[in-house]
Amino acid sequence: MKNLKRLLFSCILMAITFSGFSQTALEYMEKISAETKKIQTDMWDYTNAVSHGKSARKVEKRRAELIQTSQQALNRVKNMNAFDGSTSYRDSVVAFLNINYYVLKEDYAKIVDMEEIAEKSYDNMEAYLMAQEGANTKMRESGKMVGDQQAVFAAKNDITLITNEDDELGQKMEIASAVYAHYNKVYLIFFKSYIQESYLMAAINNKDVSGIEQNKDALANTANEGLDLLMDIDAFKNDNSVVNACRNMLKFYKDEAEIKITAITDYFLKTENFNSVNESFSQIKEKNRTQEDVDKFNTAVGEMNAAVDAYNKANDAMNENRSSNLDAWNKAVSKFTDKHVPKGKAK
Repeated sequence: MKNLKRLLFSCILMAITFSGFSQTALEYMEKISAETKKIQTDMWDYTNAVSHGKSARKVEKRRAELIQTSQQALNRVKNMNAFDGSTSYRDSVVAFLNINYYVLKEDYAKIVDMEEIAEKSYDNMEAYLMAQEGANTKMRESGKMVGDQQAVFAAKNDITLITNEDDELGQKMEIASAVYAHYNKVYLIFFKSYIQESYLMAAINNKDVSGIEQNKDALANTANEGLDLLMDIDAFKNDNSVVNACRNMLKFYKDEAEIKITAITDYFLKTENFNSVNESFSQIKEKNRTQEDVDKFNTAVGEMNAAVDAYNKANDAMNENRSSNLDAWNKAVSKFTDKHVPKGKAK
C-alpha cells in the first residue's frame, strides 16, 4: 500500500498525521473534519467580535447566519454513512453539531436578552456572565466527546493522532478563555461597587438623606470587600493593569462613601434646617423680631452658605475623580483585551 502522510485539522483542533491506512478512511475523516472545522472557525470569529467590544445584540445577524450554517452542517454529517459498520464517530460529531446549534439558537438568545438587563443589578450581571460560561462549557464538553470518539476511530484505522501545540485556532480559543476568566473575576468586583454607587447617586438626586446614609454604608462595604478580594488575584502574564485600575476605582468609591458624602448629607440637612428657620422667621413681623430671632436666622444662613460651599467642592471632586477613574478603567480593560485576546479571523 502506498504510504500516505497528510496533515488534517480535526474538529477538536488536533493535527493528524496519516500513515498506513486506506484512502476511504482518510476521505471519511476529511469530510467530517471539513464540516466541524468550518463551524468552529466561524464560532471563533463570532465570539472574537463580541470580545473586542461588540455587544451580542450588535452581532445578531452573524449569530443568525451561524445558526443556519450549523443546521446545514448537522444535516450533512447526519446523512453520512457508517464507516466500516460503525456510526460512533459520525454520531459524536452529530451530537457536537447539534449542541453547537442549540447553544447558538437557545443559549445565546437568552444571553442576548440578559445583556439588556445585566447592568441593572449585580445579580443580573453575575447571571449574565455565568450564562456565557455555561454556553462555553457545553461547547468544551461536546468537543471532548468528539475527541474521545475520534481517538477510537483513529485507533481502529491505524491513524496516529499528534497534538499540535501550534494550532492557531486552538491556541486562540485557549488564550481568550484564560483572558476572560481573569477579566470577569476582576469585573464582577468592580461592578459590585459600580452598581452600588448608582443607587447612592439616585438617593442623592432624590434628596433622600436616609437613602444616602444606607447606600453610602453599603458602598463602603463593597469597596472594602473588593479591595480585599483583589489582593488574592494574581497578575495575568505579568500584566496587572486591570487589577490596578479596579483597585484605583474602589479606592475612589471608598473615599466617596467614607469622606466625600458627608458634605452632601450635611448640605441636605442644613438646607432642611434653613428652610424651617426661614419659614418661621418670615412669619414674624419685622417689628416683632427679637435679636434672638435675628441671630438664629443669621446662624442658619451662615451654616447654609458653608454647607453649599462644601457641597460644591465635594461634588466637583467626586465628579472629576469618578470621570478620570472610570476613563482609566475603560482604557485599561480595552488595552488588556486588545493585548491578550487574539484578533483577526482564524485561518
